[in-house]
Parts: sequence; C-alpha cells; structure tokens
Amino acid sequence: MNDRRFHHLEARPAALQELLRVDFPLREGKMFGILLVEKDGELGYLQAYSGQMEGISEEEFVPPVFDYLQPDGYFKQHEAEISDINRRIADIESSEAYLQAQRNLENTRREATIAINARKEEMARAKALRDRRRESGGISEEESREMTRQSQFLKAEVHRAKKHFSELLSQAEAELTAFGLQLSRLKSSRKQKSDQLQRWLFSQFVLLNADGQAKNLLDIFHDYYIENSPARTRIAQNAPFNAPSVNEKLVGDALLPPSGAGECCEPKLLQYAFRHGMKALEMVTFWLGPSPKNEVRQHGQVYPPCNGKCKPILDWMLKGRNISVCQQNNAEAQPLEVIYEDDEIAVVNKPSGMLSVPGRSSQASVYSIMKERWADCDSPVIVHRLDMDTSGLLILAKDKASHENLQKQFLARTVKKRYVALLPHSVLDRNVAREGVISLPLRPDENDRPRQIVDFQNGKPATTLYRFIGEVAFGKAQTEKAVKIELQPLTGRTHQLRVHCAHTLGLGTPIIGDTLYGKSSDRLCLHAESIVFVHPKTGREMKFEVKKWEK
Repeated sequence: MNDRRFHHLEARPAALQELLRVDFPLREGKMFGILLVEKDGELGYLQAYSGQMEGISEEEFVPPVFDYLQPDGYFKQHEAEISDINRRIADIESSEAYLQAQRNLENTRREATIAINARKEEMARAKALRDRRRESGGISEEESREMTRQSQFLKAEVHRAKKHFSELLSQAEAELTAFGLQLSRLKSSRKQKSDQLQRWLFSQFVLLNADGQAKNLLDIFHDYYIENSPARTRIAQNAPFNAPSVNEKLVGDALLPPSGAGECCEPKLLQYAFRHGMKALEMVTFWLGPSPKNEVRQHGQVYPPCNGKCKPILDWMLKGRNISVCQQNNAEAQPLEVIYEDDEIAVVNKPSGMLSVPGRSSQASVYSIMKERWADCDSPVIVHRLDMDTSGLLILAKDKASHENLQKQFLARTVKKRYVALLPHSVLDRNVAREGVISLPLRPDENDRPRQIVDFQNGKPATTLYRFIGEVAFGKAQTEKAVKIELQPLTGRTHQLRVHCAHTLGLGTPIIGDTLYGKSSDRLCLHAESIVFVHPKTGREMKFEVKKWEK
C-alpha cells in the first residue's frame, strides 16, 4: 500500500503502544494514539498525537481532521482580529489614564469616608456634651437656643460634606465609566467574534462514522446531549434527581462543544481510517513525557478517551461498532455487607466496583440494594459517598431526622474517617517524608469529568494527613510487594486522596489500580477502613472498622 501513514504489520502485537515511532525529543508531555487497522487484507496501524506539535514528520502521523492553522486562512485572519481587540483592551487597562482614574475614585471614596465620619463623630461628641449640660440643669433660654443652633449647624455640616463628596465621586465615577464603556464595547465585540469563530470552526470539523455518514461537531454534540439528557435517563430509571452539571444542561440552541474538541487522537485516527476505507480493529491512547503541572499524567500510561471532548464524538464515529478502545478495571462483583443496623441508621461495607447511588446504567448501587432491603420503611438516605472503585464503610440513614443530624456532623467535620491505600513499591525510592500533610486545592476538569486537577487559583482547599505503615504482599497470587499507607482526609473533595497520592506535589505515586491517575490493576487499592461518629438518636459515639491488606 502506497501510504506512508499506514504502517504495515506482520502480526497483531501484544501491546499497541509499543508500536509508536517517536524519533524526536518531547519538549512537553503529549497524548499519543495507535489504531490497529485492516486494509485490503493487510494488517497495519496508524499513529496520532493530540492537538498541535512542532518539529515532527507529518508523514508519520495522521493529519488533523480539519487544518485551521493555515497562515492566510479564515481562522487565522479572524483570530488576528480577536487578538487585536485583546491588545486594545490590554492597552486601555494598562494605560496611566485608566489607572489614574481608578486611583482617583478609590482616593475620593477614602477621603469621603474619613471626612464624613469625622463630622459625624464631632456631632456625636457635641450632642454628648449638650446632654450632660441639660442633665446638670439651670439652662437659660439663650443657651438652649445656642444648643439647638449648634445641633442644626453640625447636622448641616454632615449634609454639606456628603453633598460635596457626592459631586466629587460622581465626577470620578464618570471618568472611570468612560473607560468602562470602551472596555465593555470591546469585550462584547470580542465575545461575539469569538463565538462566531468557534461556531464556524466546529462546523468545519465534519466527522465520518463507520457507515460513511458525515456530521459536524455542532450537530454531534447537540444530538448527543439531547439523546443522553439526565432528565430522560433519570425518568427511565426512576432514580433520585440530582441537578445536572453545566455540561449536562439541555438548551434550545445547539450545545457548543468544548475547546479543542475534534483534535484528540481518537477522532483523528478514526477519521483517517474511515476516509481511506480502512477497518478499525483496536485503539489505544497513552501519555508520553512529563505530566502537566495541574493534571496527573503518567509517562507510558494508557488512558481512556476524555468524557468532555471525545465521548460524544466517539459515540457518533463508532456507532454500532464494537471496537476496543481502552482497558478498564474489571473487579469482580462482590456482595454488599451490612456491618451494623438499628432503627435509625446502618453502616455497610461497600465493595470496590459498586456505585454508592444509582448512575445512568441499571447497575446495582448501595442505595438500590438497601432500598429493597428496607421496603417497609422510609427510603434509605446516603449520608456520604465513596467513589465506585473505592471500597469501605458507608453510613445510611433510615429517616429524615437521622439524615439531617449526620449531615450536620459531616459539615462540622466531627466525623473521623480513615482510609488505607496501596502504593507501588517504587514510592520508597522517592524523596518523600514517611508521614506528613498534603494540601493541594482541587477542581473538576470540565472537559474530562470526573477527573480532578490541581488549581491554586480556582480550586477548593483540600488537605490530607498521611502515614506510611509498611510493606505488604498483594495481587491474586500475593507475590507482589506494595507499600500500605494510611490516609486521613480533613476535607472531602472528589478524588482528593487519589490526586494527593498521584500528583508530583503530593506523594508523586498513584494508588495501585487507579485508572484515572495511574495504571490499571485488579481493583483500585483504596479502602475506607474506619469511621467514627455520634449516633443521631442516642448520642453515643459509634466506631466501626473493617481492616484491609493486613501484613
């Protein structure tokens, strides 16, 4: 086959990522992908990278779905217009006239506050003196009139001060408002041009599916979220309602795809294969190079397609096709164990792989199991949650009063939780203290939920105490060595313990089996081992413990 992007294979390899041909230095980390394909009876593969990259041989990698970076093309021309607006905004915001107008308003407000308060204090002191004089008695009619004149004069002084500074403030605000109007018009124009350019760009990304049908990104995302709306799913499952996230909200207009949609490895690879009549067999994406500062990515680790950008696209491109995209944890289903139960509460030991509350699938959850168990009483209420892949102790309330009481304890952070986790033995080679505190603020990755990222500007505070316990054997044959650690979260952020272990500013070592932030294994080796709280009715301290991975 005369196609340099089709790399011929004699046999199907055991690990696709080993096929990647990278003969250039990686200045930064990047996601790469391999697609195993068949063409005219020949077996081969295609390779791709996400986004843009300089200094490589384009002939070795599949091209972008749509090349919008041509120097004189539509995108670059309109991008230049937006950049020019950005420059004009920056010029105004950094100009001495604008900064002086801000200072003038701030100084005038400060001077007004000081001057008006001084006159009010003077008026209050004079009133206090008049009151004491009246209490002493023997006030003449003339003195009484003088007191009245003094009171009226001081009140008038306060009024005059307010009026004076009101005029000065109006002048200072008018001066600043003039700049504000300029900035507002420019920012409005920028937003309009940016939205128009994005819509144009997404309309140019026309993607094929395996049947040769074509659809642009605007239609793909609009149709996907209509079809997979949370309201429709919850009605079908009769599941409890939770407010949808921003990305889930159904809107009348087409839902704009996230920035960068269509530029990941997966759509690039499939587009090239379908366009050139190749049959897609298997695909894998993996990270090479250093991890970004705010994300957790491991060199050489396989990652599934991101939910925000790729899931709607792949749902369209692979419609009706069974193509292996990525391996996930395949923990065996285990029963839910009830540790304690009375008339108000229950404590259960959730196995790894079980949901805490119902999701979009029909998979069993702690909620659905306990609801069936307690058919004769009020529905159970999940007081707190564990990630699906995390095992361990969960509290459920049988009535509203118990739920509210326990919720208050969680909000007051009086509930004590302790987790244990297994880390690869290599953590002992890192220069980290064997006991300490990790504080890294977290927020959701809007384009790849439920992944969390470290964000020191917009993230919510997250703090974890940790302590190394010792080495243990793990795995089905108990032949592998791991390091068991104790984790105590002082805050309750999503994936807090997982990110704090995996991130380079934390322990720099993902928990064994963490497919989001590390590598796949039999299961995620994270377990909620102990929980201490006060019984909502009796007031008695309740302590429960389920050990895991003992030496």
